[in-house]
Amino acid sequence: MFMDMESLELAAHAKINLYLEVLGKRENGYHDLRSVVVPISLHDTIVLEPSDTIETIFDKVDLPPCCCLELPDSDSNLTTRAARALKEALGYPGGVRIRISKRIPLGGGLGGGSADAAAVLRGVMDLWGVTVPHDELMALAATLGCDVPALLHGGAVLMEGVGDRVSPFELGCPDTPEGTWWLVIANPGFCISTADVYARHDLSLTSDAPLYINAVSVLEGGDLFSAGQGLFNSLQATVVRKYPLVGMVVDQFDQAGALGALVSGSGASVFGLARDEAHAEIMAAKVKQELDGTVWTRIVTLLPDGVMAAHGPLTP
Repeated sequence: MFMDMESLELAAHAKINLYLEVLGKRENGYHDLRSVVVPISLHDTIVLEPSDTIETIFDKVDLPPCCCLELPDSDSNLTTRAARALKEALGYPGGVRIRISKRIPLGGGLGGGSADAAAVLRGVMDLWGVTVPHDELMALAATLGCDVPALLHGGAVLMEGVGDRVSPFELGCPDTPEGTWWLVIANPGFCISTADVYARHDLSLTSDAPLYINAVSVLEGGDLFSAGQGLFNSLQATVVRKYPLVGMVVDQFDQAGALGALVSGSGASVFGLARDEAHAEIMAAKVKQELDGTVWTRIVTLLPDGVMAAHGPLTP
C-alpha cells in the first residue's frame, strides 16, 4: 500500500574527504578506495512533490561564477536516475517532481550530485510512504555512484572498496570552545572531471599503513593540530599536476595559517582546517585577497553525526 505526502523539503549536504587513498584498480576499470568521508554544512535544498512522472528542475543556482559545467538535464541528472531506480525496485505507480536549489559547486570534489541523489532516495521513501530494507537501499545507492552510499548512510564514515562498503567513523570532538570542526572551502571557479583524474592517477601514490593508522587515530581523538598534519589524498598530486591553480590554492591556505589543507576528492575544491570560527574567517579573507578575489569561498563546519532530515508537508 502506498501513501503520498503533499511535499517534502530536504537538505542535501556536501562532503569532504579527510583521508583518501586509491588502493588499486579492478579489471572492470573501477578503483578500490579507502576514505574518511564527512558531510559539511554547505548544502543544496531539495523539494519533492508528488507527480505522475519523474523529473528534476533547478529552481535556483548559487554557484561559482566561472563554473564551466552546465547543469545536467532532467533525464541525465543523478536525482532522476535515483528516483527511477527506487520506483522500479518498488513497483511504485506514481512519480516525483524534484526541485533543487543548487549551492554545491559542480565538478568540485564535494559530492554534490551524490548528496542530491542520497537525499532523494531517503526523501522519496517518505513522500511515497514506503520503506526499503537498509541493505537493499545501500546496494541500490552503490549502483548510482561511489559516494552515494556514504552520503546515504549519513555522518562520518569510512568508505572502502568502490564505495560499496561503508561503516560509521567516530570523528572526535575537537578541544575548542565550540567543540566544532571549522573549515574554509575554496573553489577556483572551474570543474574537474573525476574520470579524467582517475585515468591519469599513478597508483604508486599511496600512503603506507602507519600513515593511515596515524590519520585515523588523530581524527578519532579530535586533535585539531595533529589532524591537520594527517590529512591525505593520493589524488592530490595528479590534480595539481594538471591544474596548477589548485596547487596555488593549497599553498595559499598554508600561508594563511591553516592547520592543514587538502584537495577534496578529485578536486577542484580545496579545504583548509581552522582552529575556530574566527580563524576560519581570517583564512577565507586572506586566501581570497591573495588570489585577487577569483576563488569562491565558504566557511563551513563538519557534521560528523549526520543531519539528513526531511520536513513536510509544506504549504504550497
